[in-house]
Amino acid sequence: MLKSTFKLGLTGGIGSGKTQVANLLASWGAAVIDTDLIAHSLTAPGGQAIEPIRQVFGSAVLESSGALNRAQMRELVFADPARRVELEGILHPLIAQAARQEAAKATGLYVVFVVPLLVESGRWRQQIDRLCVVDCDQATQLERVQSRSGLAPETVQRILKAQATREQRLAVADDVIDNSRSVSLAALEKQVLVLHQGWCNLAL
Repeated sequence: MLKSTFKLGLTGGIGSGKTQVANLLASWGAAVIDTDLIAHSLTAPGGQAIEPIRQVFGSAVLESSGALNRAQMRELVFADPARRVELEGILHPLIAQAARQEAAKATGLYVVFVVPLLVESGRWRQQIDRLCVVDCDQATQLERVQSRSGLAPETVQRILKAQATREQRLAVADDVIDNSRSVSLAALEKQVLVLHQGWCNLAL
C-alpha cells in the first residue's frame, strides 16, 4: 500500500539522466511511474494509441507487427510541429490516464512521475506536490544521447529544440539534481539520497 499521497514530478531534457535518478529512488522505496514506458506500451502492437494514430497518420507510420514505427514518426513530427501537436493530442491524455491508474494502485513511500515533457505539457504541475529537474549542459546531453541511441546529431538537436530550454526547466524547479559530466556516480547518489530523505519527510 502507498504510504503517502506525496507526488513528485521528475523531469529533465533528453540525456539528462532521469532514468538513472528514478532507478535510485525506486531502489530506496519510492513508487516510480515512468511515462515513457507507458507511451511504449500504448504504441506497442494492440496498444490503446495505435488505432487513433492510424486514423490520423495512416498505416504508413506503423510497422508490420502493428507497433508504431518510432523512428519514422520521430522524423515526421520533428519536421512538422503541427503533426507533433496532433500526436501529443492522442498520446498525452492516454498517458495521463494510465499514470493516474498506476498511481492509484502504487505501493511505496511516495509516487514519482517521470515525465520528459512535464514543463512543456502544462498538464502536470497541478498534479504534483514538487517538481525536480535533473540538469546538465547541452553538450553532455548530445554526447549521452548519441552514444546510447546512435541518432544523428541533427536529429538530437531537433529533439532538444522541441523541448523546454534548460533555463525554462530550472526556473520552475523546486529541486535540482546536477548530473553534469563532471559529477561522479557517488556524488550523484549523495545528491539524490539527500533529496529523497527530504521528500520522505514531506510524505509523512
